[in-house]
Parts: sequence; C-alpha cells; structure tokens
Amino acid sequence: MFRKIVFVLLFMPLSVWAQYNTDRLVMMGRSALYYEDYVLSIQYFNLAISSKPYLFEPWYYRAIAKYYLDDYDGAENDCTEAIRRNPYVVGIYELRGLCYIQQKNYEAAVGDYNRALRYEPESMNLWHNRALCHIQMKDYQTAQAEIDTMAQRWSTNARIYAMQSEVYLLQKDTTKAIGSLDKSLELDAYNGNTWAMRSAISLAREEWKDAEGYLDKAIHLLPKQGGLYINRALSRFNQNNLRGAMADYDMALDFEPNNFLGHYNRGLLRAQVGDDNRAITDFDFVLKLEPDNLMALYNRALLLEKTGNPRAAIRDYSKVIDQYPNFWTGLHQRAQCYRSLGMTKQAEQDEFRILKAQINKRFGKQPRLSKDQMRKRSDEDIEKYNQLAVADEQEVEHEYQSDYRGRVQNRKVGMDYMPMFALTMEQQRDAVKNNVAYDRQVELLNRQLPAGSQLHISCSLSTLSESGTRRYFNRIDSLTQQLAGLKKESEMLPVLMQRAVAYSNIQNYEGAIDDLTTYIEIDSLSAVAYWQRAVCQSRLNEFNASQGTDVKLQTARVLADLTEAIRLNSSCCYLYYNRANVYILRHDYQHAVDDYNRALELDANLAEAYYNRGLVQIALKQQQKAIADLSKAGELGLYSAYSIIKQSRK
Repeated sequence: MFRKIVFVLLFMPLSVWAQYNTDRLVMMGRSALYYEDYVLSIQYFNLAISSKPYLFEPWYYRAIAKYYLDDYDGAENDCTEAIRRNPYVVGIYELRGLCYIQQKNYEAAVGDYNRALRYEPESMNLWHNRALCHIQMKDYQTAQAEIDTMAQRWSTNARIYAMQSEVYLLQKDTTKAIGSLDKSLELDAYNGNTWAMRSAISLAREEWKDAEGYLDKAIHLLPKQGGLYINRALSRFNQNNLRGAMADYDMALDFEPNNFLGHYNRGLLRAQVGDDNRAITDFDFVLKLEPDNLMALYNRALLLEKTGNPRAAIRDYSKVIDQYPNFWTGLHQRAQCYRSLGMTKQAEQDEFRILKAQINKRFGKQPRLSKDQMRKRSDEDIEKYNQLAVADEQEVEHEYQSDYRGRVQNRKVGMDYMPMFALTMEQQRDAVKNNVAYDRQVELLNRQLPAGSQLHISCSLSTLSESGTRRYFNRIDSLTQQLAGLKKESEMLPVLMQRAVAYSNIQNYEGAIDDLTTYIEIDSLSAVAYWQRAVCQSRLNEFNASQGTDVKLQTARVLADLTEAIRLNSSCCYLYYNRANVYILRHDYQHAVDDYNRALELDANLAEAYYNRGLVQIALKQQQKAIADLSKAGELGLYSAYSIIKQSRK
C-alpha cells in the first residue's frame, strides 16, 4: 500500500506537482543558486511565483539570480515585488540598493539603505555602502560624517579608515589621507587595495622608490591585477630600471591582454632598447583597440621606417599629418621616406613646407624617452609622442560590501577538489582530454535504454541554458507519463533511472533520491543506483551544510551507499574516487589516499584522482608527493594543477 502511494506522488507530471510543492521548488531554486546555475534557479522560482505569487521569497531569490547574471534592472523589479509582499526584510532593501548602485542610481540606493538601517541599525555593510554612495554623489561632507560615526562604532575595522582616506584625497588633503591609510594598514596589513591606494599617493608625488615598495606589497596580496604591475612599471622606469619595467608590463599583459597602457608603454620601451619588431606588434595591438590613436600611429611609423618598410611608414605619417598639418617633425620623417623610395618630388614638397615655416629649425636624432615628463592618456599633443602614457586619474575601485556575491562566488576558498563522477544525460567532452569515462555496468544499463537516451559518466557540474532547462522539464514530464502506463517493475527500472538522472541534471536532488530509492527497492543489486544516489545525497548535503544544517548523518549514508556500490562493482575506479572525496569531507585523509590509490590502480590515467590526491598530500604536508601528483594531473590535461604547484611552492 505504501509503495502505491509513493508511486502516485512520483508519477505526477512536473507541471501539476509544482502547484502543490512551492516550498520545495524554492528550496531547489536556492540549491541551483548555490551551485551557480542561475538560469535553472530562475526556472524554479518562475514555477513558484506562478503557483503562489503572493509569497515574497520566490521574488527575492529570483532577484538574486538575476543580480548574478548582471540583469540589474530585472533584479530591481523583482526586489520591488518582494518588498510589496513583505516590506520588513532587510536583505531585500540591501540587494535592491546594490542593483541601484550598478545602475549608478546612487540616490535611490541611499533611500533603500536608509530604510534598511531603520530595521537593522547595527549593520556595518549598510553603513559602508551608504557612505560609498555619498562619495559617488560627491557629497563628501555627508560621507565624512557617516565615516566618523562608523569609526566610533567599529574602531578596529580597517576598511573604514581606507574609505576615510579616499574622502580626504577627493578633498585634496593628502596629509590626512596618508594618516588614515596608515591607520588602516596598522589594523590590517593584508589588504592589497589599501597598499595600492598608498602607492597612488606616492606616484602622484613622484616618490618613485616609495611607490614601488607599496606596490610590491599590493602585488603580493593581489597578484592578478594588471593595473598594479603597470603602476610599478612606471615607478621602475623613473628609477632607470628598464628591465624591471619591461617585466612588469609583460606580467600586466599576461593578466589583462587588452590593456591599452600596457601595450602602448611596452611598445615605447621596446623601441628604446632596439626591440623594434616586437614594439611594432605592441603598437599594432594598440591601433586595433583605438584605430585613430595618432600617438601610436606616429610611433609605429618611426619603427616601420627604421625596420625598412618606408611605404607603410608613409601611410602612418600621412594620417598623422592630415590631423596635424604643422607637425614639422612628422613632415621631415615622411620626406626621408619619400627620398628613400626615389619619390623626390613628394619629398621636396614636404621639405619646402618645413623650410617655409621654420628655416632655422634643426633636426636631430629621435629623442629618447623622457623620464622627467609623462603625458596623461587623454593628452593629444603630438609632440609628446615619445612620452609614457599614464591614466588620467588614479581611480579607486569601490568594493561594496554584500553577502550576495560572497554567498556563491566566494564560497570556494583556496584550492578546490575535483567533484565526484556521476551519471548525466549529455556526454561532456573535455577540449583537452579526449578520453570518455567508461564503466561496464553503466554500459549494460544503456543497452536497456532506447536509442538517444544513453547515460554518460561525467565529473563536471554543467549549467543549463533556458532552452536546455525546458528540454529537461519536458523530458521529465514525458518519463512520468511513461511510468504511469507501466505495470511491470522490470519495465519501470530503466525509466526510473532516466528520470532520476534527469532530476539530478536539473538539481532536484530530492526527486532523484526518491526515484533511486524506489529503484533499489526493486533491484537491490544495482551498483549504479547506489552510486548515483550517493552523489545526489552528497550534493544535497553540501547545499544543506551551507544553510547551517548538520549533515553528519547524511554523509554517513553517502559513505554507506558508495561502499555498497563498491561491493557490487569492485572494478569501477570512479566509485573508489567518489568515496575518497567523501573521506576528505570527514577529514579522514589516510582513507582518502588509500581509495585514490585503488582508483589509480584501476585506471592509471585518471587525472582527477592524481589532482585530488595531490591536494590531500598538501594537507598532510607531504610536499614532494603532492607536486609529483599535481604534475601528473597537469600532464594528463588538468592544467590548473600547475598553478596549485606554484602556490604550494610559495
């Protein structure tokens, strides 16, 4: 009797089921949010809103998903709908405030933060963001007053003093700004942005050595910000350290390949040291970004002339002269190119124009780069063609405080383990690794499925497009209808497995677990069913743990399922690999290493096992073993292993 009731519930089409399970829909949507599958989460929240539009939660969570997708206007509208339904939730005002900020509607953001602070007056994030909004509105007096209040309430928070220094800088009071920055660094010496702000003051004062020291610290803490390397290159250049400046421009362009200043200034440096062909390459790139940049055109023309391409040089000189008819240096250079090509008439015309205007003008060699002068990027004085370009203003990148970005993007801290292998309905090929995951029992299961419905083994968590999500929903409805028409349990098994995997792919892990439990009740010897149920329970546990739930008991169930699957299919390397991942969650590193060893005995090319075992070795302080494993993982195609090797060596 119990099984019949379960079947009735399981066989309801998704569209009908959605009307009666709004809470579960919201929970699945939040799970998809956690796994950064924002399009899928929006589909769940859409169903919940259609079923019960008077609830505020689906509107609120859909707003979060839209915010992650940079749909700030849509997120703002959903927040407004959520507030209409429940005007007392602080988080909604906070999120809508962030949406307003992204749309540069700072006044509206301040209004939302004012409202939120009525309900939660001790929220430092709200105070912080409101003060930054006042800074953006150039209301420095109000911003300073709010920051003073914050400094009294949270006197040991370094971010407050960094923000205070910014206000002082905007008011041209560098002495007070330095005092605030020193206080911030005294409280937190590990904030790279604060060191960057301190370096900006030294750069503005042309204190090149001090600026380089501050930038060294900023780069140590923020090693992937190209702008910091460009600023340090500037300080090194002004100390005659051309080799160091060149290295910094190279690093900056590794991280930000389209950085204008990096290519332009590196081109000038390369020209100075005689690396003419590579300098031309840099100016080519600059001119792709800004085809009408006359400074870059003129510098490229000089290099083209120098490397024996006078026709191309004439082309570039002519474009510059068209804009600056009285640019005598350019006319002189073009005349030289004409003469080298035997075009005497054109050369004499250019020379006559020069003689007519400046009979006594003397022409010497191309001047070297001047470290005494630099031009702003917006300065279009063509006579400054040989000066390094600097940004018009050293802008401070505001970091608004928010739980939203951090909740998802920042949940993965440090070095992450590769996830479990699981069944999926779509084959996912790696661009680097061409091997396809194979297991004999999965292949036997596939023989029972109709053509085009085969299941595949994958280690990656893929996100779905809107059309892909719709396709899965339709597939689940179709499988549900098939189940409703079947009488024999043996006929139900392949359909149940397909639906369970489809539920897994749309992150409805509870639905998948229900189907797999029913499958195991019918066929308790299916290693594949235990395998997939363990993966679904593990992913559900991860989400529940992020919500503060104790999942120790559920983790034990995952371990039990994988152990049973291994008993039934002891030759499957993926099962040992998955169980090792569970041991890691329990900090049982030795058992994890044992299982990774067994997985690699079964498949010596399982890159993910080398990668994870390498991370375990790091946790166990076994450096040489870790590097060997990570090196092997990189050799097999997991190139992120090389960056882990670099980090571990540091």
